[in-house]
Parts: sequence; structure tokens; C-alpha cells
Amino acid sequence: MRIAVLSDIHANLEAFASVLADMDSLASPPEEIISLGDVVGYGPDPEACIRLLRERGILSVAGNHELGVARSDCRRWFNSQSREALNRTCKLVGDETVDFIKTLPMTLQRHNALFVHGLPPDSALKYLYEVDEGQFGDLFGSFAEPVAFIGHTHELELVAWDGTAVRREPLREGVRTLDTAMRYLVNIGAVGQPRDGDPRAKYVLWDTHTRGLAVRFVEYDVETTISKFAAAGMPQRYADRLRGR
Repeated sequence: MRIAVLSDIHANLEAFASVLADMDSLASPPEEIISLGDVVGYGPDPEACIRLLRERGILSVAGNHELGVARSDCRRWFNSQSREALNRTCKLVGDETVDFIKTLPMTLQRHNALFVHGLPPDSALKYLYEVDEGQFGDLFGSFAEPVAFIGHTHELELVAWDGTAVRREPLREGVRTLDTAMRYLVNIGAVGQPRDGDPRAKYVLWDTHTRGLAVRFVEYDVETTISKFAAAGMPQRYADRLRGR
């Protein structure tokens, strides 16, 4: 089965729609799409992005921004800048969307893989860059699947574990095959708020049979998205980041 995995759309409708169009244009489109959360937050179109997610039947886990929208007590987790954007997001989504967000699970286990926003086994808050080398044994011991797909950092990275040692490397655009003798964390980057200096939207295609991993970078109309921020009342700093700043 061919699975598309995406993360951190962050209410960027143009990036999200362009990624879906890229999937649809493939000779063999994915049979399933899974989102790792943060569909909302930072961007100007949270309602439209949730609507599109639902229309396309995309499975999703909850990201930290979904938790912030669904639960007021979770907003203390955010720094002052992120909380400002989150508070505005809450005003841009309707009750039906909030009710849908409340149904999102923290994890999905499908196709012999784990899908979670932050880190296994079920965190939407912890970042991969916070993990020290000596902690990877416990981290890989916290889940049973050979592959875990994660988001949250907005950057691409591959972490391989052979049961003793860890190897970390950046994930680059293109296709590679994961070694059956290794276990992996696949940090898939962001659709709508990249933090890697490249403004293109990123997502991955996972072949569950061959273990082939294709990393795709997608151009989209960045300036149209940026033009919406002021009207939506979103902080301009998140618009500036879309240009790779």
C-alpha cells in the first residue's frame, strides 16, 4: 500500500491544496493520506484546512495546536508568541470544527507503523531535537513498530536505530529505501510552515511493501497565503517565515 504522510499544515490552504494536487497528479496516487497534526495554527485559513481534511477523508492525529484549540488548559504550554496566534485561531474556527478537533486521537497505528505528532509513544509536545543520544534506546523501546512518523519540528530528519547505536541524518528530496534490519523515526517536515529555509511544502510517500520513502517538495503560491495574514489578524512573523526567513 502507498501512504502519503504530511504534517504541520498550519492553516496554509494554498500549501495544503498544492500538496493534494501533487498527490493526485501521480501515476500511482496514494491509497491513504495520514496527517500528523497541527492542521491549524499560525496561518490564516484554519477552518478551510479542516474542511478540506474532512472532505478528503484524511486521517489525522492531534497536534499541540489542536490540543490548544480544544482545551483552554493546554494553552499554557505555548510561549507568548505562539499563544497569540493560537488565541486568534480559536476565533477563526466554528463550533463544529472544534468538536471535530476534539475527536482526534493522539496516535494512529496502521500498516505496521506509528503516527504521532511529537514523539513516541504518544506526545504532541516533545521535540526530536530535545532527545540526547543516550535517550534513544528508551525512545525506541517505547513503541513496537519498526517505523514511527513524526512532525512538530517543521524540519526533515531520519533517525535510524540498530538496537545499539543511533544514526541521524537530514532527509532530502528524492527516494530512498529503509533497511529492514533497522528501526526508524521519520521526521517529515512541514506543509505549511517550513523552518528549514526552503519555502516549499514537504510531505512523504511511504510504500508499505518495499519500504520505499519518497520525500516530495511542492511549490505553491506563497504570496497569496501571505496576503491573507493581516485580514485574518494573524501575526506577520508567521507570514514572513513562509518566504524561508
